Amino acid sequence: MTTPDVDVLISRARTWLAEDPDEHTKAELTSIIAAVEGGDADAQADLADRFRGTLEFGTAGLRGELGAGPNRMNRIVVIRAAAGLASYLLSEGAEPGASVVIGYDARHNSDVFAQDTAEVMSGAGLRPLLLPRPLPTPLLAFAIRELGCVAGVMVTASHNPPQDNGYKVYLGDGSQIVPPADTGIAERIDAVGSLASVPRASLKSAKGRVLDEGIIDAYLDRAAGIAGDGPRDLEIVYTPLHGVGTSALPAVLETAGFDAPEIVPEQEHPDPDFPTVAFPNPEEPGAIDLAIALATANGADIVIANDPDADRAAAAVPGPDGWRMLRGDEVGALLGDHLLRSGKKGVYATSIVSSSLLGTMAAAHGQPYVETLTGFKWIGRLPNLVFGYEEALGYCVDPTHVADKDGVSAALMLCEIAAAAKAEGRGLPDLLDDIAITYGLHATDQLSVRVTDLSIIAAAMAQLRATPPATLGGSAVVSAEDLSAGSKDLPPTDGLRYRTADGSRVVVRPSGTEPKIKCYLEVVVPVHDGDVATARTEAATGLLALRTDIATAAGL
Repeated sequence: MTTPDVDVLISRARTWLAEDPDEHTKAELTSIIAAVEGGDADAQADLADRFRGTLEFGTAGLRGELGAGPNRMNRIVVIRAAAGLASYLLSEGAEPGASVVIGYDARHNSDVFAQDTAEVMSGAGLRPLLLPRPLPTPLLAFAIRELGCVAGVMVTASHNPPQDNGYKVYLGDGSQIVPPADTGIAERIDAVGSLASVPRASLKSAKGRVLDEGIIDAYLDRAAGIAGDGPRDLEIVYTPLHGVGTSALPAVLETAGFDAPEIVPEQEHPDPDFPTVAFPNPEEPGAIDLAIALATANGADIVIANDPDADRAAAAVPGPDGWRMLRGDEVGALLGDHLLRSGKKGVYATSIVSSSLLGTMAAAHGQPYVETLTGFKWIGRLPNLVFGYEEALGYCVDPTHVADKDGVSAALMLCEIAAAAKAEGRGLPDLLDDIAITYGLHATDQLSVRVTDLSIIAAAMAQLRATPPATLGGSAVVSAEDLSAGSKDLPPTDGLRYRTADGSRVVVRPSGTEPKIKCYLEVVVPVHDGDVATARTEAATGLLALRTDIATAAGL
């Protein structure tokens, strides 16, 4: 027996079912409705969640769990999003026949969502250009500028779990959308009527097409071209983590003069189920264990990993205590130092949660430095940008051609740096020591808490706002900023930033793409008489104290 509320829920589900063009999600929803009508409480909770609002379109586009219902990623949600985007583009002055390039990764339904988007663009009178196969996100960002498109869409959930997918939108400058474009597109999506009212047409009807390998070759050649002359002796182990990176990075390395990397066989080919990892994110514990095991067996010099859509890059290096992952801030420092010493002039930029070291280095070289909100949607659009990075393994080393993070070109540049160091009998840790001696040791860490109940995140942020910590890591808090208020330098964002008397810094914010609250920690320790080891010990103690205190203050 059902209640009136459940009857309304079932009615909404049946209305959705009548529009659904996907046989898989239709069968899924039909089964859930039957279970609810049979009195299954778990099925009722599941159905309620699927129809509790809709996936919110924002600056990250759409991202969520695959499945039937407006609060999931599925063909109805994607077709409506594509129709809203097309309407927005035309309302903002895009001419009929203007090109929109569409890419996709190897996740479940990515190709289907891309095809739907292309047909909706064609039906709206825009010219869809569909990438020919699953490819890296930075290739899509490159294609927007290369082909003179008014926008680009990438179907990807990046490094999210296998049950997720997403929909990332770029405008004609090749950068991800920022306000007010996100709200403008969201309003157009909300205005879309029934699915039957959305015009769709074949690609050819609007002079669209599936692109050939030429655009891929152009990207690969451009990425390989960032490498300068220098040593190329480097034994590389590579993993794409079951993603699309194998379609790009090995070719780029070989074109630039490196030997072919040894690819982790269990993770070499795209697999949307990501069977060998708990989370397909190089930052997650265990994600690159297979690569490190292969590197150890082969005596490799470096491990390189991409996330599944290859817009992020990670590295691990051998040391006296075995292999270790380089932190995102360490890779950022190595790339930034390399570009600065190479004489690259222009803006160097990081996000507010990344290390402050790049700013110190840029100032020493007389180059401008900018801090932005988290996300390459902010970094990639900075005028005169020459290098930008964020600690979550995102690096932009060729912003003229890819105004977004690019795990392929960044990995190549890091290998170039590692090969030059190897030729001198040194490694990347030695270069990091050099940087610490010159600029002080900037040590970073992160407290990241994944939750199943999002109210935990809201409660932690509320607790910190109600009762800000007076001390952190044994040092008085001298500055406590609520970033939700915004400033002359930064738009409003849900975050808190604390600075202490000893120069330490803590930033707390909810993740924009995952159910996590993150606390970003930094201490700065001077290096005396070249004794980096002592400075690192002091820094580790300081980071642990910061971590403990902010966890207590936030109730985590």
